[in-house]
Amino acid sequence: MTPELTTLALAALLQAVQFILFAVPANRELGTGYTSSARDRPPSRPLSDRTGRLQRAMNNHFEGLILFTIAVVVVTLGGQSTGFTAACAWTYLAARVLFIPAYAYGWRPWRSAIWGVGFFATLAMIVAALV
Repeated sequence: MTPELTTLALAALLQAVQFILFAVPANRELGTGYTSSARDRPPSRPLSDRTGRLQRAMNNHFEGLILFTIAVVVVTLGGQSTGFTAACAWTYLAARVLFIPAYAYGWRPWRSAIWGVGFFATLAMIVAALV
């Protein structure tokens, strides 16, 4: 397995961890009656700021994972795996790990900077596969 595919698998596991980091406090705050329902109505009380941030961080990773998956597929199927693309993939994963506490604790402007590192590492993988 290429290093890029390994990091993609780890990024998927990270997404599962993020789900748990959000779901546990959300269930405590909203109650399982609401969280196990069809959610046809808004909750009777809002999430805490931190739990809301964990939800947004999780959703942000779903969005970032789409582009990262494309980058890994392009690099892998194109036979363009190099030390540079592997480093970019690991950089993406490290940035996503750091993004969770940065978002949860409201680290400004670091949250955005960390996000940018992961985003540009992903773009660099795609560009590297094309040249």
